[in-house]
Amino acid sequence: MNMSSPSQNGSLLSSQDSYNDAVIKNFIVIALGLTINYINGTLIHTFRKHQILYTNPRYVLFIHLVINDMINLTTTITLFFSSYVFQKINGTLCCIIVSFAVFTTQNSPLNLAVMALQCYITICFPLRHSEICTMKRTYIAITWIWAMSSIAILPDICLVVAMDYGKLFMSTIYCNRDNLLRHPVSKTKHDVLSSIYLVAVWIVLFYTYLHIFFAAKAARSDGDLKKARNTILLHGFQLLLCILTYVYHLILRLLVYLLPHNNRDAIFVSYIFIQILPRFVSSTVYGVRDQLFREKLKKHIFCGFCFKTRLAGF
Repeated sequence: MNMSSPSQNGSLLSSQDSYNDAVIKNFIVIALGLTINYINGTLIHTFRKHQILYTNPRYVLFIHLVINDMINLTTTITLFFSSYVFQKINGTLCCIIVSFAVFTTQNSPLNLAVMALQCYITICFPLRHSEICTMKRTYIAITWIWAMSSIAILPDICLVVAMDYGKLFMSTIYCNRDNLLRHPVSKTKHDVLSSIYLVAVWIVLFYTYLHIFFAAKAARSDGDLKKARNTILLHGFQLLLCILTYVYHLILRLLVYLLPHNNRDAIFVSYIFIQILPRFVSSTVYGVRDQLFREKLKKHIFCGFCFKTRLAGF
């Protein structure tokens, strides 16, 4: 993902919007962000309260994806809001925000690949599943995901320090990835690395989907076939959303080219649908469709409602 997108979106709008439009747009973005993060926070709380969930590698990977989405959403909204209120911020603070944004953006497709492999082992190697998919290996996989994502940002930061001698971090800048990491090598590396990651994840998804499909078909289990197929297809849909995030800056340029005089609303709508709402998909679609997690979530919500009712009665 080109992390200039959220801030670039904000800078394009903030320079053209009236005061009322700016207030409305920031209110919508912040309200959506708080709502989505509240829902994701409820899922995390439900996960922490039930041992059957936090001792299962499948749900650990899912919650890692949810936490990742929360961090990504928070950084994206922070960049959007700051582009209106402050416009320029300290380079060090910008570096921290952009770093988390890049980390979490790269994490998403890698996490989906690991989840697909876990599903593949469950279906194709059921007798060895408990042996292969242990909690220790799950946390090692999560560490590996963050390590792979660090390649996308840490060398670039070191390059900035080496070339500018840290002067950029002491100045105030428009906070986006292109302004922070201006060296041509950084831009080229970002595009190449993102392409490699996405291609690798697509290969994993196709490989696991085909093997799960044929394994379930050979077992003549329609229930297992449908469930496994839908799970991998969902991963593919989530990956498509990731791809939209990666090419968001291209979509912005296209909108500016097609609508040179009246592109503010189109840019804002695209920002909502590409940067904000996908953070809602992973939690609701994947979490709610899982029977066990759905039951625990309903129980948690019901108990919370009863507790609040009792407090209101006193």
